Amino acid sequence: MNTSTETLRLGTWLASAIGLLLSLSAAAADALSVDVELSGIRSNSGHLRASLYDQAETFRKEGRALQRLSLPAKPGSARFAFADLPPGRYAVMVYHDENDDQTLNLRFGMFPTEGYGLSNNPKVMGPPRFADSAFELKSGSDTNIAIELTY
Repeated sequence: MNTSTETLRLGTWLASAIGLLLSLSAAAADALSVDVELSGIRSNSGHLRASLYDQAETFRKEGRALQRLSLPAKPGSARFAFADLPPGRYAVMVYHDENDDQTLNLRFGMFPTEGYGLSNNPKVMGPPRFADSAFELKSGSDTNIAIELTY
């Protein structure tokens, strides 16, 4: 091979590598987080379970959540974060799983018997809706939200 062919190949390889690095850094720049401050936790029984949703169709269906977190309960408040998120519209549901059965227990199939909370802290009559709890996660800025548990 001659030197000009090797130089051309090296230049092509370097351009590809730089392009890849730039696209990775752009994707990392849009990797955002939602930081949640949870208050009103009444006991250290069980765990706090939090779910992040990005679609109305999956909202409140914990098994279909975009991300799920769980941490031991402590009276008072707790902090947690959903990480590596693209910009978009999201909603958070949290509940205090006091009996550690990994489900939000309901009376008559509709009234929570364990503490629960939603992003935006909406007052709900009937099943909560995604639209009432949804918030925008905008490019270039993490989001902080506060949720108050209701028992």
